[in-house]
Amino acid sequence: MKAFPLRLASPPERSDAALCQAFLDGDTAAFGELIHRHQDAVHRLVRRYARGADEGRDLSQRAFLAAFEAARRVLPTMKAGSSRPGAEPEFPFRPWLLRIAINLAKNHLRDVSRWTQAPLEAVDRTGSPAATAHEAYERAQAEALTRRAVLALPRRQREVFGLRIDLGLPFAEVARVLGITEGNAKAHFHHAVNRLRTEVQTLTTPPRGAP
Repeated sequence: MKAFPLRLASPPERSDAALCQAFLDGDTAAFGELIHRHQDAVHRLVRRYARGADEGRDLSQRAFLAAFEAARRVLPTMKAGSSRPGAEPEFPFRPWLLRIAINLAKNHLRDVSRWTQAPLEAVDRTGSPAATAHEAYERAQAEALTRRAVLALPRRQREVFGLRIDLGLPFAEVARVLGITEGNAKAHFHHAVNRLRTEVQTLTTPPRGAP
């Protein structure tokens, strides 16, 4: 009889709820796994509020630190039961973490002076070896104008826009993160898009009488 090599099945990936419970039970590494799972989303969310790549990474780290410091106090209060018998309780960890990141980024933006230069990461991305310095500069300026327009949005519109565009969240989850209704999330997004069109057009239109 031909022998076949045995393959060990990989352990199933633990859910956010299981990792939260493991952390509360004393498994500190479980929180590290949660951070690793959601770090890209947090970074994409806060980068619009940062002046460069290093500052974006710093905001991400500060968000994770704030979450870690509050986790043992907050996670037990958000633990919710499930309607299915024997099912694990739910922890809305991701919406909670994203709210922390948004609040921290907003406070950071409030505490620093407004800037006009292009983000450093835009200047560093050349796209290809053939890209010229002029092309990189024009791309950086376009990204800077877009970022200025986003930052000029009213607070709630900016939050909805970031969650929807940067993270690609469905409106239902956007609403859950921000604690608003799905209808309100859609309305804020609609107003944000219309306002951005007007703002970008204003920023890119030379003043009357300019050469």
